[in-house]
Amino acid sequence: MFCLLAIVLTLDDAVKLAMQQASTYQQAVIEEQAAALDVTQARAALLPKARSLSTVILNQHNAFISADAPHVYQELAGVEGSLDFGTRAAVARSRALLAAAHAGTEVARRELVRGVREAYFGFGLASAKRAAAEESLKAAEEFERVTALQQGGGEVPEVDVIRARLQTAQRRDDVESARAQEAIAIAALHALTGVTDELSIAPPETVNDLDRYTTVRAPLLAQTSALEEAARADVQVARAERLPSLTYSIDEGFDTPSLSEIREHTGYLISASLRIPLFDWGAARAKQKQAELHAQAARLQSSITRRDLERELVSSRAEAAAALRRVENARAAIVDARRNVDISIDRYRAGEATIVEVTDAMTTLAQLRAGEQQALYDFQVARARLQEAAE
Repeated sequence: MFCLLAIVLTLDDAVKLAMQQASTYQQAVIEEQAAALDVTQARAALLPKARSLSTVILNQHNAFISADAPHVYQELAGVEGSLDFGTRAAVARSRALLAAAHAGTEVARRELVRGVREAYFGFGLASAKRAAAEESLKAAEEFERVTALQQGGGEVPEVDVIRARLQTAQRRDDVESARAQEAIAIAALHALTGVTDELSIAPPETVNDLDRYTTVRAPLLAQTSALEEAARADVQVARAERLPSLTYSIDEGFDTPSLSEIREHTGYLISASLRIPLFDWGAARAKQKQAELHAQAARLQSSITRRDLERELVSSRAEAAAALRRVENARAAIVDARRNVDISIDRYRAGEATIVEVTDAMTTLAQLRAGEQQALYDFQVARARLQEAAE
């Protein structure tokens, strides 16, 4: 129900408020930030890592032959790293996953916006239906009052009064149902925006801009494309596990049995290890095949997504255009229906029509009013889906 002190909420305000609430969109933002850190880690794997290593060994009675002396002091500072065929592919995979996460954030944002639009216009629809139901109830009550006066004067039979009361009862039931739907709709809008005060809305004008949306450019398509690229990079990472890899370290420091002899035992230490896979019971080959299957599935998903978006584009544009025509048709019909109610009442008072003609005319007017509001809602929802697929 509207209140004089209710907050007037525009659609843009509702979207901004929803963006600040806990939602899948906020989760997507966090996941994108985590994906960016994965890229940093993958790139760092390409570069040598600097480190310092300090070691002191106490070998009592020279019990351990691996130690050079009873006391060993070692201090090394340098770099270490690895070279393999999968590191650059891992970076490419991380970048592709970051692109997918970025597109996923936009997908989540658009889904949230669509949800807010549906809730916003759903509340507008419910409020308009409630207002139309209340207007129909007032007309029915007035007609019942006039009919009762006429029956009291002996001008109409009692059955006409009964039928007028039944018409009023039906309109009263419509009002209660409309109020309940309005309460549900406003609760949904409150949940999305976090606003707890009384609300009224200012829906934007119905604009026919459907011709702008003709090509699929949805972020969902970019997301599936990025996931496909990541899957291809994953194949390269899996293939690299079957190829040789090299690890190395370059250090400067000392390794001495006595701190007084550090100068004599100071120098460079360079080591390198070449790893050549020979046999692992087919595990690496199976992992590569698995990655290739995932890449194939990702390609299929991209095709499916594009096809679904193209279908959504066409169907949403058709639904929105049909809803616009329904709005125009309902508005023209409402003018005739109001005139029909007035004529039916005049004919009834003149004794030229029955009470059924009047009640039918009132019912038709109420249905057309509800149909107009439903068509407006359907247009806004279809337009939102169209924007989601095309922009």
